[in-house]
Amino acid sequence: MNDATVDILKRNSLSVTESRRNILQLFLQQNASALRHADIEQSLQSIDRVTIYRTLQAFAEKGIIHSIPGSDGAARYALCKDGCADGHHHDDHVHFVCTRCNATQCLDDVHVPFVRMPEGFEASKTEMVVSGICRKCRS
Repeated sequence: MNDATVDILKRNSLSVTESRRNILQLFLQQNASALRHADIEQSLQSIDRVTIYRTLQAFAEKGIIHSIPGSDGAARYALCKDGCADGHHHDDHVHFVCTRCNATQCLDDVHVPFVRMPEGFEASKTEMVVSGICRKCRS
């Protein structure tokens, strides 16, 4: 098991459990790709649904992962970058969903454009999902 998982959990004041380490290791192996709850459940069959759900919630609250809305209604989760912290996400990048393989990826270098809100409106979060064909499917 990767020592980076222990470091991340301790740095975020989370107890180090085998389930948390395994789930975090799965995210670290994804290389900017997002995971659905079902993907984690399928990959780590020894961990029950409730534990996965609670772990995802704890990771999101601590700024370890962020959620990405899916067109199918199922949220996807991806690792946050170093700028995120407990309750303060700074994931202002575009997310890309491949229409062939259904993979969702964070495009860290492509930022969500500023949206000018009409008078009387105050935005607290802006999310942008772009659909198309990913690099892997194009080759």
